[in-house]
Amino acid sequence: MEWGAVTCQPPFAHRCFKGQVRLPALVSQGFVVSDWEGIDHLCEPRGSDYRHCIAQAVNAGMDMVMIPFRFEKFLEDLVFLVETGEIPLSRIDDAVERILRVKFVSGVFEHPFSDPALLNVIGCKEHRLLAREAVRKSLVLLKNGKNRKEPFLPLAKNATRILVTGTHADNVGYQCGGWTISWHGDSGKITPGTSILEAIQQSVEVETEVVYDECPIDATIEAGKFSYAVVVIGEVPYAESLGDRTDLSIPFNGSDLITRVANKVPTLVIVISGRPLVIEPQVLEKVDALVAAWLPGSEGMGVADCLFGDHDFVGTLPVTWFRYDDQLPINIGGANYDPLFPFGYGLKCSKAMEI
Repeated sequence: MEWGAVTCQPPFAHRCFKGQVRLPALVSQGFVVSDWEGIDHLCEPRGSDYRHCIAQAVNAGMDMVMIPFRFEKFLEDLVFLVETGEIPLSRIDDAVERILRVKFVSGVFEHPFSDPALLNVIGCKEHRLLAREAVRKSLVLLKNGKNRKEPFLPLAKNATRILVTGTHADNVGYQCGGWTISWHGDSGKITPGTSILEAIQQSVEVETEVVYDECPIDATIEAGKFSYAVVVIGEVPYAESLGDRTDLSIPFNGSDLITRVANKVPTLVIVISGRPLVIEPQVLEKVDALVAAWLPGSEGMGVADCLFGDHDFVGTLPVTWFRYDDQLPINIGGANYDPLFPFGYGLKCSKAMEI
């Protein structure tokens, strides 16, 4: 578990953590793993009292500890703590039992290595269809029309001319995010897949002209005589601390691009990110539709399936979408809970109301 992913403090430092995570119906038969060097955060300066860190973590219910460098020191101190009774031997037995149980159930003792023949089926048609389904079911429609009587989606497949723009419109790497082909993720065609631009091109009628310009000038937008525009913006892929930001505005001047396009053309905005980003009220007011696509991965056709009405939107927000950075942390039920979109919010094209 990443030590700061739930709270700003290492969760395994608290005895209550074990009870909170090992819910009987979920992981009562599983085990808890620390983050990379996670236990070092249990003292200041970090890792200065290593023996104390070990005792705190293990006694709180940590079963497996990720020790990239000081494993010999870890073993030495752990043995000392058990011999002196600071960590009960029963706690070690419990951790070992949990780890071995999962390994036995998973069959890793009988089949320690994956079947290399399976490489031939990875990414097959069935896999991609399933991934495509997962994409369309995860999309959340946040706005559809400037008023409920005139929905903007689904988009017309037979439009005369469409503008597709934005840093994330034709970038499979950005769609995949971090922890994928590489640790922090990357840009471009990092893996076989379909970008959102390509999905739009494949979905519209043959007579429809799709114009792609990542960052068009105002003259292009105004003179293009576009039926509508699709602006795809979002975050650069990241993992761990590289994703830590004090400012969650849309990167690459995304708000400016949205505003410039929406001032001239009816506009759908698609946000590619693993978390909510700041969408200023004046920006939201200008756009005709807004979709949170999260990180759809390689199957951009899943996005097009919903944009053009082949499937309806079914997703709802798994988190609260805040208005401004200074609202964070924001929790449903809080005294000052005033989000841009509340937890559980989501629209359908087939209805003029929230799901």
